[in-house]
Amino acid sequence: MDRQLSFGIEREILTDELQYYFEQYNAAELEDEEFTEKDSRGKANFIIRKLEQCGWIEIETDKSYVQRVIFTEYSIKIVKALLEISDGKQVEYQGYIYTIYSLVRSRTDNPGVVLLQILENTDLLITGLKSLNSSIKHYIDELTKHSTVAEIMDALFNDYITNVVDKAYHRLLTSDNVSKFRPEIVERLETRSKNPSYIATVAKELSALKEIEEEESRELAYMYLHDIIEAFRNMDDILNEINQKNTQYQKAAINRAKFLLTGSEDIRGQLKELLIGINEVVNKEHMDLGGIYEIEFLEGLLRLYSSSFLDDSSFYSPVEGRKEFIPKEIYNYEPDLELRQEKMRKIAEKMQRMLTPDKINQYIIAELGSHNCMHASELPLQNVEDFIKIIYIRLYGQRKNMKYKVVQKEEIETGGFRFRDYEIWRK
Repeated sequence: MDRQLSFGIEREILTDELQYYFEQYNAAELEDEEFTEKDSRGKANFIIRKLEQCGWIEIETDKSYVQRVIFTEYSIKIVKALLEISDGKQVEYQGYIYTIYSLVRSRTDNPGVVLLQILENTDLLITGLKSLNSSIKHYIDELTKHSTVAEIMDALFNDYITNVVDKAYHRLLTSDNVSKFRPEIVERLETRSKNPSYIATVAKELSALKEIEEEESRELAYMYLHDIIEAFRNMDDILNEINQKNTQYQKAAINRAKFLLTGSEDIRGQLKELLIGINEVVNKEHMDLGGIYEIEFLEGLLRLYSSSFLDDSSFYSPVEGRKEFIPKEIYNYEPDLELRQEKMRKIAEKMQRMLTPDKINQYIIAELGSHNCMHASELPLQNVEDFIKIIYIRLYGQRKNMKYKVVQKEEIETGGFRFRDYEIWRK
């Protein structure tokens, strides 16, 4: 129907297409109480009748007595929306911002229509930003479902960075940055809101378009201008939350991966192994969180119980009589210098092991040497710490102030670790 002059097609052609579909091996089975036909032709006609009955299509007969099947107006919008979701269409923020910027700067004889277009594009821009904000929250929620390092890294690099960071977040901070256009947009709109001639022209045009009184359309013009200006002024709150959630998601992914990569025989390591074992059983048996008490090996492992109190009087503290105060001598203890030095040494070692952006920058510059490009697989990879460095190099490579950039390549396996390789280019 998309190739026709309208979203319609001859019923006979549509019936042939549906018949061909139901003759395929993997065609859907019809399970409806009203369905009685057995052959493919009967199924095709039943589907057309059902679509008409449910309001998806209308059937009309032209002057030649040929029946045509046409989508209803609202069903076209629904199908278009479903296709965009299926194709993973991303919001083009730059298109909305450029459109608003161009409309604000343009000179026209129809300022009312232009104002409505600015309002519509501003609403689409804000809706897109809020959708991006919600999609990052979705990835944070989904992160808890991954139980292996491979699944976490795949969700972070192949899914989140590809579909959110590269397609939306990165452009929002660079080419689609609102801050480049916002000052002039707000300044021009504020100037127009103080121009009586402009308001009168817009009010007259809105009055004709919306069929309302001119005084009411004047208030509407002021309201539209105010809503657009406030939307651009408050946009920083949404952008800051998007930035915070992006950082939160990447930190959560790295911390979870480090938790699964790190194992030890101390109390923390043993508790980690216990929790991993419990998590595997819960996932395998498809239990909810309340079902943890049904796991058999927990009975012999530990016992959790709660204690309460009998009544309010059990909190009563009896009044004690006055006692003689006998002061005690206060001793001046000298600090243990060796213990202090040992603690300071451990703190310094811990700070030295932290992988900050500056340390990653220095590490990459040293590894690149005189070369301008190298692969991540060429970096030293002898232990878990080296693998964690590779992860941080990939993450920090998205930042603007780093001295290098990364280009994603195919998945490889080296040194007992499997990851998606990437090129490291000197900026």
